[in-house]
Amino acid sequence: MTRAELLKIVVGRARTNGFEFRRWYTARLGVPWISAEAALTLLESQRRYYALLFSHEFAESFWKPGSEITFEVPHSSFQRRMANGTIGTVQRKSYTRRSARADAWRYHLKEMALAEEPLRYIRKYLNVEEDLTEEIEAATAETVAPKATKPAAKKLTREKPIAKPIPTDKPKFLRRPYP
Repeated sequence: MTRAELLKIVVGRARTNGFEFRRWYTARLGVPWISAEAALTLLESQRRYYALLFSHEFAESFWKPGSEITFEVPHSSFQRRMANGTIGTVQRKSYTRRSARADAWRYHLKEMALAEEPLRYIRKYLNVEEDLTEEIEAATAETVAPKATKPAAKKLTREKPIAKPIPTDKPKFLRRPYP
């Protein structure tokens, strides 16, 4: 999937959640509006999509308030006074946490800023057709050819359910004529 295709999907999802792409484009970039396709091409060609991805308006729309987020709490160690009066070092393992917060978009902005490629970070939260075909192939391969060796131990992790199919037509915001 190209960067331009991914940007179309990302902007389309934000628009369905209330993001006004045209208004943001003209106000923030100061470039006259021609069409949605021309705007996305400009963002992609000149790497101006960073301005879009890190804008608060976009992030608030892309990650809806109150939606559940999953994040990793990192490994930490600190010193504290133990019950017997000595100073000891406490080691905490990293763990996964789920939360439904009104300001989840702020967490995602921080994580996206730390990521090497912000578009790759955002892609984890999209149901992209290429990812779905890989998941379906993996699921069918397991059912077609089960392993005849030892019985597998139960998995303790939660598996991600197969997502809804991706529409093949253009996003609604690209089909609509703009004045």
